[in-house]
Amino acid sequence: MTDEMHTPPEGGWESLKVDELKAELEARGLPKSGKKEELIARLVDDDLAQKDNVVAADDGAKEATPAGEAAEQEGPAAAEAQDVETAEEPAPKPSRRRGSAETSTEQARKAPAVRPDGELIVRARSRYVRSAPRKARLVMGHIRGKDVEQARAILAHAPRAVAEDILKLLNSAIANAESAYELGPEELRVVRAIVDEGPTIKRFRPRALGRATPIKKRTSHMTIELTTTSNGR
Repeated sequence: MTDEMHTPPEGGWESLKVDELKAELEARGLPKSGKKEELIARLVDDDLAQKDNVVAADDGAKEATPAGEAAEQEGPAAAEAQDVETAEEPAPKPSRRRGSAETSTEQARKAPAVRPDGELIVRARSRYVRSAPRKARLVMGHIRGKDVEQARAILAHAPRAVAEDILKLLNSAIANAESAYELGPEELRVVRAIVDEGPTIKRFRPRALGRATPIKKRTSHMTIELTTTSNGR
């Protein structure tokens, strides 16, 4: 498309023949293939685009001239006003770092988990323990309702291998109570100790006469809940 402004004839582009329309399109650098209606529509669109470009150029020239003159006239005065505004702005207050010593000591502790009957509960859970639920329940039954120190002694001398995993879980629950509510082991007792069945790992081993015997390796989900000894036993 050229930069020259093309004007339609007096009778409009419909009054021209197809050859004349194609010649006009070729002069503008536009494609000249198609029916007569398509050629006319292409010329009309090009005329509208040229008008929009001319109007936009005129508007840009008008906006640039007043803006430049205003900037030249208001140059010194605007600079002085800007200096006055910056001088009058108050100094920003120093922001406190998040998690500083002043704010962290004033933060309220998290509300403890309390049952409807008023018992404070601290919980720890261990999942996918490689022990059968039946064997773990035999050890859990010995520490249920006992004080923490007594439960530790029972687990330390229990003959079953799962007692070591249960002792780790008990120590984890005690650590949760110490960090969350500042409770020592002498203030806690085991109020709940349960074992749920986890997924079973299935394996096979070869036997005589080409047979395969399944092996089921069971797992357990163990939960221990502690409460304070001040509550009723």
